[in-house]
Amino acid sequence: MKVTLVRLYWIWSLGTKDNPHRLRRHPLPRKGARIKEPPSVEGGDAYRRRGLSYIDRKQRKEIKMEQKKILELLKKVKNGEVSPDEAVLQLKKDPFEDVGYAMIDHHRGLRHGINEVIFGEGKTTEQIVGIMKTMMERGQKNIMVTRISQKKATKVQKELPNMWYDPVSRIGICEREPEPSPHGLIVIAAAGTSDIPVAEEAAVTAETLGNKVERLYDVGVAGLHRLLGHLDVIMRARVVVVVAGMEGALPSVIGGLVACPVIAVPASVGYGANFGGLSALLTMLNACSGNISVVNIDNGFCGGYISSLINHIGD
Repeated sequence: MKVTLVRLYWIWSLGTKDNPHRLRRHPLPRKGARIKEPPSVEGGDAYRRRGLSYIDRKQRKEIKMEQKKILELLKKVKNGEVSPDEAVLQLKKDPFEDVGYAMIDHHRGLRHGINEVIFGEGKTTEQIVGIMKTMMERGQKNIMVTRISQKKATKVQKELPNMWYDPVSRIGICEREPEPSPHGLIVIAAAGTSDIPVAEEAAVTAETLGNKVERLYDVGVAGLHRLLGHLDVIMRARVVVVVAGMEGALPSVIGGLVACPVIAVPASVGYGANFGGLSALLTMLNACSGNISVVNIDNGFCGGYISSLINHIGD
């Protein structure tokens, strides 16, 4: 017991200079490493949007066209119009493209039904622009980059003026094609206002992948009546994504009210013993409701991505 408490105190003590109680991203950070705080949501009216749906049908048509293209190639091999060696060479050139600093997976949509998404954190502006331009040259639409700062997004937009950017979710999209979706409803619920950046990452991701999204923000357990006033919304949902920091209790409450899958996203919001979202993560992993699944801390993208996959089952 004593050893366990010592280990927990050691983890807790790995804070930053500005916020000594925030858990670092790496258990053993390099000397001088700096941790960036989530962007402020002040002035972020973007999170008040309701019922936006961006794409799905056009992108899925393109994926089906790619599948059709491969099928036609195989038929040509069968009919003797193309030799097997030529077909293999053509398929080798199609799946990915080596641009030196990245292996761009052009067949991601063919395998997953969703095109490759760029993780912007840690990449330079030049790398993001290069990857996006390569994907655009291959005719891909709704090219999404996540975790990109306002400063970096501004630099990217100088090279790619058509890139849409949301400073709250920190998501940028090139070749964005909004289109209403006929699919079921995904509800994104955030326990508190401080959880909104993570919740918006989930919401914008789900919308970009062609889903109708309803947002319920600041409905945490400290004022449960706020959630109960929206029971009609969460009970209509096909999937609910719940973002919560502090003790992370909200997913358990919602899990007991709905029959659909609940994706719990722990947020690194809270005081010292929150351990940068670890306490919320452990609470969610120990949830009693059997319809709850948990993703990583602050991983709103994964919550939105998985909710979209669930919502499109049977398409």
